[in-house]
Amino acid sequence: MESIVHSGEIGLSVGAAHYFGDLNPSAHINRPKLAVAAFFRKQFGNYIAVRVQGQFAQVGYADKYYSDNDFQYHRNLSFNSSIWELGLMGDFNFFKFVPGTADHRFTPYVTLGVSAFSYDPYAYLNGTKYFLRPLGTEGQGTAAYPDRKPYGSMAFAIPLGVGVKYNVNEKINVGFEVLYRFTNTDYLDDVSTTYVGIDKFPPLPDNSPSAAALLQDRSYEVGDPIGIEGRQRGYAKQKDQFVTAQFTVSFNLTSYRCPSAKL
Repeated sequence: MESIVHSGEIGLSVGAAHYFGDLNPSAHINRPKLAVAAFFRKQFGNYIAVRVQGQFAQVGYADKYYSDNDFQYHRNLSFNSSIWELGLMGDFNFFKFVPGTADHRFTPYVTLGVSAFSYDPYAYLNGTKYFLRPLGTEGQGTAAYPDRKPYGSMAFAIPLGVGVKYNVNEKINVGFEVLYRFTNTDYLDDVSTTYVGIDKFPPLPDNSPSAAALLQDRSYEVGDPIGIEGRQRGYAKQKDQFVTAQFTVSFNLTSYRCPSAKL
């Protein structure tokens, strides 16, 4: 008689993403944004699986949300970014998970892996959208700061998470997962080191300030400008991070195994 073997799953996730970094140093969770994902999970036995996952997430934050912090309120920076991520992770079930059975249809699990993601922070000025990376808001690519190279649009992360999943029937599982990313970039928010001074941003031909000059220090919008050269703008010793919390639905992939015939 043939036996059914749980060989893996394909699934979708939807939920929210949140950013932590120079504009959100106290890890407030008050500005969640959309996160969706698709994944394929290859099962190796009842406890271990390897997962490939594609993720889209939106993140963003603003200093104005820290109105009780005088420095952040007057710094007055903000950003948004869309993240596209591809990850490879190992999933480890706490309990034996066998879809289609009554006794082994639920398990919590942990997951750990590596991922690569693209990001491109932007901000709005007078209703116009500006991507911040090409502007070099901290002097990147200028002769005055040759050690500050333009940051790339790609970065790496170590995703670490926990989740639970429940087998509804032989074909379908549902679950919930929280996945935290430790990244290797401090420019997810375009903020990292110190101000370089407005004089490093040449004016336009009509002698009006450029978009780069207006976006590198926005303190003038709420009070006296604070962006003098050398003053702290961000905290370079700590990388930016982001997290997703998502509900999942997956569809089981099965194979059939024929027991060896007895002679």
